Amino acid sequence: MHDEPRAETVGSLLRTAEVVSAARAGRDDPAAVQVLDDAVLEAVRLQEEAGLDVITDGEVRRMAWAQTTRYLDCFVVTPGRGALNWRGGALGAAGSAQPGGGYPAVVRRVADATRIGSVTDEYAFLARHAHARTKFTMAAPSYHRRYWSPEHSTGAYRDCAEYLAEIRDYQREVVRELMALGCDYIQLDAPNYGSLCDPDTRTAMVADGRDPDAETIFDAELDSSLFDGITGVTTALHICRGNGPGGAWHSAGGYRAISGLLFPRLSFDRLLLEYDSDRAGAFDPLGDVRPGTVVVLGLLTTKSDRLEDAGDIEARIAEAERIKPLSELALSTQCGFASVPASNPVSAVGQRAKLELVGRLARWVWVS
Repeated sequence: MHDEPRAETVGSLLRTAEVVSAARAGRDDPAAVQVLDDAVLEAVRLQEEAGLDVITDGEVRRMAWAQTTRYLDCFVVTPGRGALNWRGGALGAAGSAQPGGGYPAVVRRVADATRIGSVTDEYAFLARHAHARTKFTMAAPSYHRRYWSPEHSTGAYRDCAEYLAEIRDYQREVVRELMALGCDYIQLDAPNYGSLCDPDTRTAMVADGRDPDAETIFDAELDSSLFDGITGVTTALHICRGNGPGGAWHSAGGYRAISGLLFPRLSFDRLLLEYDSDRAGAFDPLGDVRPGTVVVLGLLTTKSDRLEDAGDIEARIAEAERIKPLSELALSTQCGFASVPASNPVSAVGQRAKLELVGRLARWVWVS
């Protein structure tokens, strides 16, 4: 039985141009595979040397953090969809809307889709070479709502709920495959909940005839049901606020907008929450998290090279402890360092310093 993890990172690590090129080359290029294998080994060394309790493979084999459309052939890019209100980072403080262009939509049933390779292959390599505890990250079932199109998807499904249930069932198969490989920590990533915090997003949803509260309830119950009947694995969910090119983000607004409806319905062992900026609001919504669920505080930003002050991070942990017991808190970076090939504006030196600070503070706060 593992001790409660206190130090971790969310998922992705910085990638060199050579690694990005190798990921694009695909699994059939032996030279590219070797580059990626070496990059994973380096990611493992970095995290283990930093003293993290749980490590990933840095997601270096991925072209994007969400991979379902890469491994199932039931999605097709359709025009005029996919715009997000990206702001900050390389887009400038004033903000900028990302052109929609095209975005994948589900057009055939997931249950009938042909699998293109195995999503679990990358974990098998990590498990063989890691000495620390490992985890696998994947998009939450609810995130796949983003691939629903009223125009293009209704030929395959009665409604979005039917589609999401099949996505959940497919991902349950993936969970069982991961567990067969020895994986005992699975993290779901859900930027959709971060979007539900944003007042502009909520206004746009209502204008489009959608009910943000009803979707919050449905999605929370859907995500929690992924692990129904499954034991022996630590379950986690990360609520993201957007981790785009150059450190951009797409969601503002504190967790109070969703916490009352969402947090009590999330039956996960751990919630990874981003708290690296004022956009996240105060810690009060942690009072809505289920007793016993550990909140992993994402207090160190991955959107800037500036290294946080250790004393300031300790003070913020103490502030959160007024709402949630210290035994139900942990520490991480706010998000990945490179959810997409265009990495955040952080140097390799800065990345190492942040990971080492997470490991050092966790040992100081929870162990000493």
